[in-house]
Amino acid sequence: MPLTRRRFQSSLLLASAGLVIPGRGRAQGTRPVSGGTLNWVYFPDPSAIIAINTSSGTGQTIGSKINEGLLSYDYDLSPRPVLAVAWDISADGTRYTFRLRPGVKWSDGHDFTSADVAFSILRLKIAHPRGRITFANVEDVETPDPLTAVLVLSRPAPFLITALAGAESPIVPKHIYAAFKPEEQPRLEQTIGTGPFLLKEWVPGSHLLFVRNPLYWDAPKPYVDRLVLKVVLDPAARAAALEAGEVDIGGNPVPYGDIDRLKANKNLVVDTTTYAYSGPQQQLFFNFDNKLFQNRSVRLALAHAIDLKALLDIVYFGYGQVSPSPVSTVLPKFYNPKIQAWPFDPKAAERLLDEAGLKRGTDGIRVKLRLTQNPFIPASFGDFIRNSLRRVGVDVEVQRFDLATFLNVVYKDRAFDLVVESLSNTFDPSLGVQRAYWSKNFKLGLPFSNAAHYGNPEVDSLLEAAAIESDLPRRREIWFKFQEIIHEEVASIDLVAPAGVIVAHRKVKNFAPGAEGITGSFADIWIDPNA
Repeated sequence: MPLTRRRFQSSLLLASAGLVIPGRGRAQGTRPVSGGTLNWVYFPDPSAIIAINTSSGTGQTIGSKINEGLLSYDYDLSPRPVLAVAWDISADGTRYTFRLRPGVKWSDGHDFTSADVAFSILRLKIAHPRGRITFANVEDVETPDPLTAVLVLSRPAPFLITALAGAESPIVPKHIYAAFKPEEQPRLEQTIGTGPFLLKEWVPGSHLLFVRNPLYWDAPKPYVDRLVLKVVLDPAARAAALEAGEVDIGGNPVPYGDIDRLKANKNLVVDTTTYAYSGPQQQLFFNFDNKLFQNRSVRLALAHAIDLKALLDIVYFGYGQVSPSPVSTVLPKFYNPKIQAWPFDPKAAERLLDEAGLKRGTDGIRVKLRLTQNPFIPASFGDFIRNSLRRVGVDVEVQRFDLATFLNVVYKDRAFDLVVESLSNTFDPSLGVQRAYWSKNFKLGLPFSNAAHYGNPEVDSLLEAAAIESDLPRRREIWFKFQEIIHEEVASIDLVAPAGVIVAHRKVKNFAPGAEGITGSFADIWIDPNA
C-alpha cells in the first residue's frame, strides 16, 4: 500500500508523544541511563566500514553507527523518521518527496542539507551492489531548498521506501565524499557522519573505538559514552569473553554448538530473532566462466551430493531452516513453497558425473575444484561441502581468506570454481536476490553481486518486471516463476537460512529496537547499572 502523508503524520504524532515500541533487551518501565562503555565483540576483521559502496556485514553493522539513513523501521518495516521527518509518494510512484530534519550537523560542524541526500542517492546508485538495483529507476534528485529532496523515478520501485535505513542506504557528506572515487572508502579522519557516534581510533586486528557525537541531533542520545569494538577471530575466545563479562554484546558471536550453554547463563540474553533487514540465505554458486559448470548435469550432480538437513544440523546445530530456493524461506511473502530441495542421492550424483564424462581416475578423483567461502560463514560449512563432494569423486580444495582477500578473489580476480556465499535476501528479493542473478549486475570488482556470471534473458526480464510491479499478487507470481527457472536450471544450489544470533549481557538494554536488529545505530542502547 502506498505510503501517504496522512499515514506518516499519524506515526509522527505517536513519536512526538513519546510512544515507542519496546525493543529487544528493554527494561520495561525503566528510564534509560546515560554513561558507560559498551564492549562489542566482533568478527571478521573489518575492512570497508561505510556502506556507501558495499553491502558487507561490516559496512552494514559498523557504518550505521556513524552514518544514518533517511529512515529507520519498526519490526514490521513501518517507517520511522530519522534524517527525514516527513515524506510523500506520488500516486504513480515516481516522485518521493522528503522533508529533511532541520538543524542537523555533520560531525565536523557542516550543515546537513538536501545536497548531501542527492549526492548519496546517486552515489549508491552506481557504487553499491544493491543500490544499483534500489535506485536504478532514479533519474534525478531535485533539491528545491536545503531541507527538501525529491527522488524522480522513470518507473516505480515498490521496495524503495523500505530501503532507506543507514545500514542499507547511508547518507554521507558531499563535501567529503565528492572527492572520492565511487569504490573508495574514507580514511579514519574522513569518517564524518550525522550518527550517534564518532570513530576515533582503528587498530586493524585489534579494535575500533567510538565516542559519543557531541553534535548529535537527538539528545540525550546516544546513552553510552563509548563503544569499543573488539576484534576476536577465535570463536571459542568470543564465547569465553561473553561468559566472563569481558564483552557485553556480539552478533553471531559464538559457534552454534555453544548457544544452549549460553542460554543457561543467567547473566546473558540470547536473541535468535530473524530481523526483517537480514533475510539470511546461504548458497553455493558456480563460476560459469568455468566451462565445466555450463553442463547442467554437473550442477545437478553436486546438488544431489549435499544433504541439506545434515548440513543444517551439523554446522548450525539445527538453528535455522533448509532453504532450497534463491528466495529465502524466511521471506514467506515471496518464497515459492513448491520449490523443494533436490533429494540427497549420491548414486544419482555419481551417475550424472559419469554421463558428463567425469569418470573416476585410479585415485578415485573425477575432477579437482577450488571452493572458497564468505568468512562470515563457519569454517565447518566449507568442510561439510568438501566432504560431501569428495564422496562422489570431486576433490575440493577449501580456500579461506579474510574478508578483503575473499572479495578480491571472488569478485575481482574470479580465481575460484565454487563459492559458498551468504547474501542476505534483506527485506525484499528485488534488493537481496536480484543482484546475484541479474546479468547486468556482473561487474568486476563489485562485491556481493553476480559472482557466478550467470545470465538468462528470461530471468533478466522477470527480475526487471518484479522490480517495478506495484501489485503484490502479480509481483509474487513473477518471483514464483523466477524461482522455478533458477531451481530447474540449477543455476545455484540453495542451501540453508541460518538463524541470526545476538548475545548480550543482561545489563545491555534496547540493543535491537527495530527491523535492522544489531545493524541499527545503537543510539537507543543503554547500560542498566542495576542489572
